[in-house]
Amino acid sequence: MQNKTILENPIRKLELPKKWTNNGFISSKIVSINENMGFDMDLQYPKMKFKNAVKTCFVREEVLERLIIAQGLLPKGYKYKIYDTWRPIKLQEELYENYTSLLAEKYDLESLSEDEREEFLSGFISPPVHERTNPPVHTTGGAIDLTIVDPNGNELDMGTAFDEFTDKTHTAYFENTKEKDIIYNRRMLYNSMTKAGFTNLPSEWWHYDYGDKFWAYYNKTNTLYTGLFTKEELKYEK
Repeated sequence: MQNKTILENPIRKLELPKKWTNNGFISSKIVSINENMGFDMDLQYPKMKFKNAVKTCFVREEVLERLIIAQGLLPKGYKYKIYDTWRPIKLQEELYENYTSLLAEKYDLESLSEDEREEFLSGFISPPVHERTNPPVHTTGGAIDLTIVDPNGNELDMGTAFDEFTDKTHTAYFENTKEKDIIYNRRMLYNSMTKAGFTNLPSEWWHYDYGDKFWAYYNKTNTLYTGLFTKEELKYEK
């Protein structure tokens, strides 16, 4: 019944998160995730040769606790494959520079006003704001990008690749189509993660949050985590 629920519950279509400044920061450890914990690891940005990418998967301890719960909701033999978690601010800057150029060219963003352009870009890549109380979510350790693999280790068909810049990456995009496999695969990811306490960024089927400003916005509560901008800072977070 549990597995049936995560396949049958539709994905809700939500607006993109707005600016959120309600903070109630907590003391929270940073921990690392590895394959010995039962997850597949496939960190994307080291593979893509981004010079500021990190090869270790760091998250807040509360994120790992909920990730373990969420994976326990998947059908037997299925598990998560993790693409990206904590990022240093230098990587966020590198990604923003690369991806905004690609998006501007693909979608003719020069025709938009500055506010419209910023809102559009925020659905794909957060600006590398050097503000620890309102940072890019991946610098907090609260954001995670992931997918699901079957018992044979094959990634489920989610309809698009990771970091693909099309409307099809919107989590609810396929809900009213005939693509049943994609619908059920996305529902499996969405419902298992949200049931464990995560929220989803509606423009990216792979992106989930706990404790950061996106999560706080959708739950109308306080943001829990500040930004940690360098790897050296992680060891000081207790």
